[in-house]
Amino acid sequence: MRRPNQISALKTGFPLYTILDALHAQALVRGESVALTDQGQSITYAGLLDRSTTFAHQLQHLGLAKGERVAIFLPRSADAVIALFGTWIAGGVGVFINDVLKPPQIRYIVEHSDAHLIVSHPTLQKILHAGGIDERKVISVHTSSRDPRSTAMPAVIDADLALLIYTSGSTGMPKGIMLSHRNLLSGAMIVADYLHITHSDVLLGVLPFSFDYGLNQLLSSVFAGARIVLERSVFPADICRALSTERVTGLAGVPMLWQQLAHPRSPFLKSSYPLLRYVTNTGGKMPEAVTRAIREAHPQVLMYLMFGLTEAFRSTFLPPDQVDARPSSIGKAIPNVEVLVLDDQGNPCPPGKIGELVHRGANISLGYWKDPDATRKVFRPLPLTVRDGGRQEVAVYSGDYVRRDEEGYLYYVGRKDSQLKSHGMRVSPEEVEEYLGRYGAITHAVAFGIPNTRGESDIIAAIVPARPEEFSLANLRRYCKKELPEYLAPVDFWLLEHMPQTSSGKPDRVKIREEYIAQAHPPPQGNDPDSSTSAIG
Repeated sequence: MRRPNQISALKTGFPLYTILDALHAQALVRGESVALTDQGQSITYAGLLDRSTTFAHQLQHLGLAKGERVAIFLPRSADAVIALFGTWIAGGVGVFINDVLKPPQIRYIVEHSDAHLIVSHPTLQKILHAGGIDERKVISVHTSSRDPRSTAMPAVIDADLALLIYTSGSTGMPKGIMLSHRNLLSGAMIVADYLHITHSDVLLGVLPFSFDYGLNQLLSSVFAGARIVLERSVFPADICRALSTERVTGLAGVPMLWQQLAHPRSPFLKSSYPLLRYVTNTGGKMPEAVTRAIREAHPQVLMYLMFGLTEAFRSTFLPPDQVDARPSSIGKAIPNVEVLVLDDQGNPCPPGKIGELVHRGANISLGYWKDPDATRKVFRPLPLTVRDGGRQEVAVYSGDYVRRDEEGYLYYVGRKDSQLKSHGMRVSPEEVEEYLGRYGAITHAVAFGIPNTRGESDIIAAIVPARPEEFSLANLRRYCKKELPEYLAPVDFWLLEHMPQTSSGKPDRVKIREEYIAQAHPPPQGNDPDSSTSAIG
C-alpha cells in the first residue's frame, strides 16, 4: 500500500513546485533539524537556506543573470550543496564537475556549458589553472560582497532549466543533459516515496553530485527533511565507520562500491548495523554473488536494485521482497512512469524477446545542451500514444537492450551502441580515442571494452605509433595518467603496425576487438577492487 504524497505531509500550507520550495518548507517546519553533516560539522535546514541565500546574493553582485550557468568544481561537501542551492535561488543553472576529472575534461565542460562563473576551492585552483580556465571566473562559496542582500531574487518556476549533467553519449565528447526544476522535484519525490524516506532517516552520501543518483540522493533527503552525511572517503573502513558513528539508515552505491564493501578485507560483511534500514544499487548490474553476500550478512536490511538513465533520472527498481528470487532483475517501472520494451519497428516485444527500453511519463529531461540532432535521436515521438489534437507523446529511447519475463520483471541485456561502463561511469570509446589522438606519437587509436570481474569493462586501446622505433609505452601511460581520469584511461595498449579497416576505410572495430581476444592477451592488472581509490571514477 502506497503512502500519501509527502508534499501534504510537510503541512506548510503551500504546494511545492521546485526543490527550492522544499528547502523553504523544511526551514519553516523543522528549521533547527540538521540537514547535512560534512566532516563532523552540521548545518540545520534554516542554516542551509540562509547560507545559500547569502551566496545567491553574492552571485547577483558578481553579475549572474537568470539562466546563466555556474560550474561547481568541488568535492562532496557542504560548500557544494550551498553553491548549488545558491545558484538556483539566484536563478542560475548548476553544472557539477566531478573533482576527479583532469584539466582537459574540466575545460571542455566549462567551455561547452558557457559557464559564467566557476565555484571552487583554493586547493583545486592549480587544476583549473592547468586547464587554462580564466581565473577571473573562479570564485569561492565564501566570496564576500559589501552588500550581499541588496537585490530581489528572480522568480524560478518548475519549467526553468536547473542543471546540466555531463555524461558520455554513444559517440564523441560528453553531452550536457538538461534537467528542469520539475525533473529534479519529480525524481526526488518518487524515489523518496518508494524508499519510504522520512525526516527520521540519515543517509550516507558517498556518490558524487555530478552523478545523477548522487544528486538525487541529496534532493530526496531535502524533500523528505532527512539528514544526509557527506562522506568524502570511499575506502570501505571509512564508510563502515560512518555507518556506525552517524547512525545511518540508508546507503546508496554502485556495483564497484558494493564490491569494495564485500571484499574480504572490508569490515562491512563482518559488522552489524542495526539502524541500517535500506541499501540501493544503481549505475550498473550488481553481481549476484555480491547481492547474496550482502543479503546473508545483513538479512534485516532492505535491498533495492535500481536502474536509471540520466535522460530520465530514474526508470526502474526491484522491490526488496523480490531480490532473493530475482537477483539479476532491474525490476519494474518506478511510480508515475511506464517502461516499454520495443523492437526496431516500435512494436511492443513479447515476454522473453529483447528490445529497447523506452521510458515515458515523469522525469523526462529537456534534451541535450546545444545538440538538437542528438536530442531528436533520443527524445522521439512515441507511436503507441496520441494525445489530443494528434500530437504524439515524446519518450526517451534509452539505447539499452532489455527483456521482460512473463511476470513483467525486466532484465538488462546491454547497450545498443558501443558505449561501455568503466568504474561506474558511462564511457564512449570515441571520447577515449579523442584524447589519445591528441598524443602526438600516435597516428590511429581504437578503444573498446573487455568484460572484467566487476561486471563492467576494462578499456583497451589498439594504437598505431607514428614512429615505432622511437615509441615509448611508458610515456604514453604517463600522458594518460596526467590527462585522463581513471575511468577513461585504458588499462592495456595493443600496438599495431596497421589498423584493420572496413571496406569503407573506417577502423574495423569488430575485427580489432576479436583479434585482441583471439591472441589470448593476459587479463589486465589492477582489477583488485580493494586497490581502487574511487567508487565511481
